[in-house]
Amino acid sequence: MAMPFDSRELRQVLGSFVTGVTVITTVDAKGQRHGLTVNSFSSVSLDPPLILWSQSLSAPSHPVFRDAERFVVNILADDQVAVSNRFARGGDDKFAGCATDPGLGGVPLIRGSAAWLECKRMDSFRGGDHMVFLGQVERIERSARQPLVFGGGRYLVAQAHDLGTLLTDSGPNIARLGAVRVATRALVDLSDELDETLGLGVWGNHGATIVRWEESKQPVSDNLRTGLVLPVTTSATGLAFAAWLPPELTEPFITAEANEQKQANHVPRTEGLAQRLEEIRRLGFVRLVGIDDFSDLYGGSISALSVPVFDPDGAMVLALTAIGASDRLDTSETGKVVSGMRRCAEELTQRLRGSPAPSKN
Repeated sequence: MAMPFDSRELRQVLGSFVTGVTVITTVDAKGQRHGLTVNSFSSVSLDPPLILWSQSLSAPSHPVFRDAERFVVNILADDQVAVSNRFARGGDDKFAGCATDPGLGGVPLIRGSAAWLECKRMDSFRGGDHMVFLGQVERIERSARQPLVFGGGRYLVAQAHDLGTLLTDSGPNIARLGAVRVATRALVDLSDELDETLGLGVWGNHGATIVRWEESKQPVSDNLRTGLVLPVTTSATGLAFAAWLPPELTEPFITAEANEQKQANHVPRTEGLAQRLEEIRRLGFVRLVGIDDFSDLYGGSISALSVPVFDPDGAMVLALTAIGASDRLDTSETGKVVSGMRRCAEELTQRLRGSPAPSKN
């Protein structure tokens, strides 16, 4: 039995299919230029070379494209978001300030695009509330630019899939770089979902290091620096690595921090650390609430969360960390932030074909 759905739900499902972004251009009988942003472009045939695209029957420019003999498919480059937005909106002169070159029949080609297909309209077919245009490709050109991508209601960037090299015979450093690339994209999505400031941490030569930040709409600080090295015993990221990395990797840093704290006449944070790390492993995440250790960096008291991501050998390879003002960040175990971070970390671990190492006792 067919399940009912509305146009909004259908649009959301269709948005799961990622597409390129094009601007279709043409000229009318008076030589006036017209263009609109389209992501319904698709190939049809190689021999003969045919493509198609569709346009809403209610679009103001529909009569122009319906009667036009020629059109150009301008496949936009990844730095042409403004061009896409310009031609997606209404307006009398969308070409103002947009550099073009004349193509076959005087149809404009937008400069800086990733590729161009100059077409002759062969036929058109009505499909519901849209008109489908079939064009024969007469001339093509491609630049070295990367294409702009659109999916899920927002612009994206096309990049090579990482898992092919990540999971073969590449060495640990290459594999770690691949994991960072995969996690970076997940971090962007998670930050948008939670509207929290998130960091991506790795274990580097100097210990726990943040290699990527994604800000929330209300960032905890304007001083978020990549390459930030964090202490092991007082930061959520550092404690996560201390809990799940082999002790021989973390103990030299823990000892050095304890010595610094003693020299400053402070009680070393290493007291009771073993029990604390055991509790972190039991919970599956690190939670710090209302800490002032980083007030110079963030301008006040913060709370922080961190969850581990594991590689195929069961080793912790990444830390997903959230930071926020103490009165804003929800650190509850069943709250949306912890739940979202744990889900994301589990998905990344699965993508890396990883699994947590056996619990330390």
